[in-house]
Amino acid sequence: MSGFLNSLLFGIYPYIALVVLILGSVIRYDREPYTWRSGSSQLLRRRQLIWGSVLFHLGVLFIFAGHLVGLLTPIVIFDTLGISHSAKQLLAVVAGGIAGTMAIIGATLLVHRRLFDPRVRASSSTTDTLIIILLWMQLFLGLSTIPTSLAHLDGYEMVKFMSWAQGIFTFDPQAASYIADAALVFKLHLFLGLTIFLLFPFTRLVHMLSAPVRYLWRPGYQVVRQRNRSASVNRIPAE
Repeated sequence: MSGFLNSLLFGIYPYIALVVLILGSVIRYDREPYTWRSGSSQLLRRRQLIWGSVLFHLGVLFIFAGHLVGLLTPIVIFDTLGISHSAKQLLAVVAGGIAGTMAIIGATLLVHRRLFDPRVRASSSTTDTLIIILLWMQLFLGLSTIPTSLAHLDGYEMVKFMSWAQGIFTFDPQAASYIADAALVFKLHLFLGLTIFLLFPFTRLVHMLSAPVRYLWRPGYQVVRQRNRSASVNRIPAE
């Protein structure tokens, strides 16, 4: 990969993806709040949905947390704690491999359900189908990096990506150069991840940013009014 293309994809594109992610999400929440949902199809082929959704979400949440901590924690903190680069990389491979396997099994069930169940396919939008396929591909690429990581257990391969990620957030103009000689599979994994960030505000993935915290202070009863205006107001326990 040429130096210019490497700088474009991993020095400039990350900022484009992050800006679209942040501004796009804010604008969508402000202008189209009623589209801010997951659009569940749980009434259709429910058992496969449950298994696929649980495996997928647990795996992805663990992977996301691992990437967040692993890439953005300053290297000096690991050095201070006495955690070697090789130990950190081995932990990432093992834990990430388990979580990634869970997630891709779940994603495979969800993709199969969405593509091969006529009722689910009919109720799905193009973006619904596209994003789950992209997520499956991203998980596959992530698992495909394991053989390369196992071949470089000295940990310095991981340090490259930590330096790159932290360089992006500290506006280091040399950030892209840190991964210039990284294996192609890693670069494909990064590029697709950034592309998913770019598409995030335009898909059902936005529901990840919402947490049902309002239920903590919601009243114990909901007010339900009948259509007949003269009817009395009934109170029923909230579910």
